Amino acid sequence: MTIQILTDSASDLPLSFYKENQVTFIPLQVNLDGEVYEDVKGIQPEDVFEAMRSGKTPKTSQASPEVFESVFKEIAESGRTAIYIAFSSELSGTYQTAVMVRNLVKEEYPGLDLEIIDSKCASLGGGLVVESAARLALNGADKKEIMSDITFHIEHMEHLFTVDNLEYLARGGRISKASALVGGLLNIKPLLHVEDGKLVPLEKLRGKKKLLKRVIELMHERGEGLENQTVAISHGDDLETALEWKQSIEEEFGTAHFIINTIGAAIGAHSGPGTIALFFLNKSPKL
Repeated sequence: MTIQILTDSASDLPLSFYKENQVTFIPLQVNLDGEVYEDVKGIQPEDVFEAMRSGKTPKTSQASPEVFESVFKEIAESGRTAIYIAFSSELSGTYQTAVMVRNLVKEEYPGLDLEIIDSKCASLGGGLVVESAARLALNGADKKEIMSDITFHIEHMEHLFTVDNLEYLARGGRISKASALVGGLLNIKPLLHVEDGKLVPLEKLRGKKKLLKRVIELMHERGEGLENQTVAISHGDDLETALEWKQSIEEEFGTAHFIINTIGAAIGAHSGPGTIALFFLNKSPKL
């Protein structure tokens, strides 16, 4: 592999993926009951969801500058070219911190060849960007080819997701408390998406069946070449619903390749248990 791919835990890929595909993994941080844990490595998302169900409010933070510095210096000393695909800058300061630390490290190691990309994605939306880039890197693709692939996936990645309780997003400042209150009173299941890296409400629906029906309709409207894509579904401790969505997509589009994983603690601490998120491309993928 000529290019080293890096990402953070907000990409929500299984821990095994990073090892098997030689991707450098940078954990974000979760604060629960006064203790700070490394996302995925030090705390499991199920523990965070259970704490939220009991009324606790976990906090999250980006990876520390010291962690970035250690990783970036190791890359510099190895002489390798690297690409870091970061969590959306609209949802976290991770990207900005990584850029700052990269610039400081370059003062000591002027030859550092490290691109830092704002994925404008969350959860497995970013995970699909990483998965495609890692596959190219393992096959010996050069930097230009991998950067082109990353750009394509970022520009065409669709996010569709719903949360079981809007209050969790309101606590983290992702939506207004007024929106959360109205949604909770009416038992509305919101459908949200991502525009230019930001979480944006799309529609409000009642009932899981209506929600899934609308998601399938939106996939028809927005998706292209879905039978040839890897479609990703992440969930907040609700594998049953994730598998229901997978089955419906298989039957409707003939999609054969899926990534299904639990939403990590860093994102799950804001979206809460019961979240279901779907990711696909709105343009036929480059094969």
